[in-house]
Formats: sequence, structure tokens, C-alpha cells
Amino acid sequence: MPVVASIVAFLVSLLVGGLAIFIAASIVVDSRSYEHAVVTALIGAIVWAIAGAFTGVPLVGELLPLLAWIGVIKWRYRASWIDAGIMGFLAWAAAILVLAVLPFAGIDAFGVPFTSTTQL
Repeated sequence: MPVVASIVAFLVSLLVGGLAIFIAASIVVDSRSYEHAVVTALIGAIVWAIAGAFTGVPLVGELLPLLAWIGVIKWRYRASWIDAGIMGFLAWAAAILVLAVLPFAGIDAFGVPFTSTTQL
């Protein structure tokens, strides 16, 4: 993938992740800041990638990135683990819906846990 296409895919993915977190946060903790959600998505993606380095470890490799991502949501929104988990699930579901529509517009995105636009 050329550099420009990679940058565009990254930005689209970041905005989709931010939108998904924004939707979840507005439902669970009544947050109204899209900018805060986009920064949370960026930090979450970085933490997910770092935690994903342990994917070779059975069970830990599968759960650690997810827990780290939820931990970022918990930290950024000062939510309980339960609220952060609910927000994580709602963000994931919202992102799935957005990612299902983007290919029809000719836009490819990535970076949402347990998803791939190639599977849709």
C-alpha cells in the first residue's frame, strides 16, 4: 500500500474509532467531546499494539490487548471497569456498523479490535 493510502487509511480508522468511542461515551458517561474520543482512540490503538506483542502467550496474548484497551477507556473517562467495558463493547459495535458501510463508499479502514473490512 502506498504511503499516502496508508496515511489515509490510518486517519479514517482513527476517526471511525473516535466516532465509535464518542457514541459509546455519550451513552454511558454522558460525554460530549469528539476530540477527547479521538485522542482516546489513538492512545488505545498504541496501547493495543504494545499489548499485542504478547500474542504468543496462550490466553494472556488474547486478553491482554483487550484489557489494556478497556483500561485506556477507563483512564480517559474516569469510569469504572464495568462502565469502561460497556463503553468498549458499544464502541466496538458502533465501529462494526461504520466499517460495514465504508467499503460501499470505497474507503478502507482498519484498527478496530477483532474486525477486518475484508471479512465484511
